[in-house]
Amino acid sequence: MEEIDNINSIPELESALCRVLRVDVPEPRKGVLLELYVHTVLFCRESKFNNEQTSALLSIIKNVHQANTGRSNQTPLNNMDHCFEYCRELLLCHSVMHPPFSINLFNSEELTQITKYLLNSYIRHYNLYKYIFTPQIRLDLTVSYSEMTDDEPEGVDSVTSGT
Repeated sequence: MEEIDNINSIPELESALCRVLRVDVPEPRKGVLLELYVHTVLFCRESKFNNEQTSALLSIIKNVHQANTGRSNQTPLNNMDHCFEYCRELLLCHSVMHPPFSINLFNSEELTQITKYLLNSYIRHYNLYKYIFTPQIRLDLTVSYSEMTDDEPEGVDSVTSGT
């Protein structure tokens, strides 16, 4: 985190986050994911979070995104409500002191700030993230009619009218 904390330019920050968080997805997904992480780091700097808090929030966002897009070992979250509930669970684990399951890393003010940030960033653009990170399935469909012969012109009925 010290390396990331000392970087001021966005391209260098993207490069460092790519290395640290092991972002290995193809473009344009890589750019979208790095933008999410960069904005999270910038939010942490604005909020004057320490290195542990910044690291925890980046990990939470990475976990939520992986759960949302099915990149982890579980089924992707079905909807925005499930995604937000998962965010809240992870944040709660970092806001209450119940060792070894929870640590008191964020106070209630910081928790409110983070929740607003998540609502205005990731949750607001939930459908965009789902769309861009959902694998695309292509279907090539060929239809052939068994009763149609090649010598019949298209659009002409095989039964002629008796006028």
